[in-house]
Amino acid sequence: MVKLLFHVVSGILGLFLATRFVPGVVFTGTTKSLIIAGTVLGLVNLIIKPPLKIISLPLRIITLGLFGLIINMLLVWLVADVFFPRDIEIQGLLPLFWTTLIIWVLNFFFGLNSKKKSN
Repeated sequence: MVKLLFHVVSGILGLFLATRFVPGVVFTGTTKSLIIAGTVLGLVNLIIKPPLKIISLPLRIITLGLFGLIINMLLVWLVADVFFPRDIEIQGLLPLFWTTLIIWVLNFFFGLNSKKKSN
């Protein structure tokens, strides 16, 4: 449950930071839709990402883990362009990369925090 909360918070905060600091990421929705989009992104990262990581294990080994970045970018694109096309617009691969990197860093730091508390 704590892991789900961290994924949701990092999704919301990551999308918010990306709309503020990454040129090419435009958010036109309300705060409520940003919270919903971040929640969907957190759920996608928690539920869909682990099976994708297992399926793509050979590609991740061959690329020394860089294919994991492609998976993360695909999931962010999926949430932004498929689930929320009217609210979030990511204009190109470079803004998508930076948005994904922001969300990944937040997930990483929240993950470190949760591991410290569980020990």
